[in-house]
Amino acid sequence: MLKTLLTLLLVINLLCSLMACGQSGPLYLPGHPPLLKCLATTVVLIHLKRRLHLPANNLKLNTMLINFTKMHGLGNDFVLIELITQSIKLHNAHIKRIANRHLGIGCDQVLLIEPPIRGTADFYFRIFNANGQEVEQCGNGARCAARFFYDMGFTNNRILLADCLGGFLKCKIEEDENVTINMGLPIFTPKDIPFITNQEALIYPINIENNVLSISSLSMGNPHAIIETPNIESAPVKKIGPLLSKHPSFPKETNVSFMQVIDRSHIRLRVYERGVGETLACGTAACASVVAGIRLGLLDSPTSVIFPQGALKISWNDITSPVYMTGKTNSTFIGRFRL
Repeated sequence: MLKTLLTLLLVINLLCSLMACGQSGPLYLPGHPPLLKCLATTVVLIHLKRRLHLPANNLKLNTMLINFTKMHGLGNDFVLIELITQSIKLHNAHIKRIANRHLGIGCDQVLLIEPPIRGTADFYFRIFNANGQEVEQCGNGARCAARFFYDMGFTNNRILLADCLGGFLKCKIEEDENVTINMGLPIFTPKDIPFITNQEALIYPINIENNVLSISSLSMGNPHAIIETPNIESAPVKKIGPLLSKHPSFPKETNVSFMQVIDRSHIRLRVYERGVGETLACGTAACASVVAGIRLGLLDSPTSVIFPQGALKISWNDITSPVYMTGKTNSTFIGRFRL
């Protein structure tokens, strides 16, 4: 409407300019050069159009402003968009643009917080990697989603049931900045990870560019491969990470963790996440690595998993028990973007 009005004013003003050339037009003022006045007005209107971002060729003003919150868990960062009060549909191209650190907001994953769709869940959340791929589970994302849902005032309860593609997660908002998540039972059956191999084992040999690596593999609602390394600083994360992540033995790809055991209750971890690359932290990778370390007799419960920006506490008793993860979440900023 605004574009149409400005265009109409431009046309009228130009016509008036032509009429004023004969010193008798509707904009004629004695003692003033009417054509110059009208042309000056035309220039002002054109400038106003440009300042209002109204280009001459078919601009549509029906774009939407979408509210978002930027959060992170130990540097593993997310853009959270609630679809409870906002009604929008985001496509793959939108997700990739939002996650782009140069052309968008920038994040490891985009989390969409939606009304519950099954059971007694408080909310449902969808997880999209930076490449637009929707994935099953995200531990740090679950902690941020629970904190976000609580901080937004959608509930007064500190114990929440979250639901996602990977299943239900019981979340507890602690009195401090921590959030504890019941991550459920780890999955070791290869076909359920999924991981293609002859039989279940604690250690699997896998060939990467004619080199045989020893890995552990399990699922925390999403697939993981864990490699023990004497020093994560020199671990070949950037080389081995993408190759193992897309190895044909993992039909849905996998997250790859490089684990350095410090003592029986502390490990350091670097993680290459499928569809993202190396991230500063990964909650499900922390869980999977501690579970693998306990099964191999290297670790006890609980174990602190140390990342560059802090640590997660992971507890796991045995194969009949769920894995618990506790750590901090942080809200970085809020804003709006144009869809």
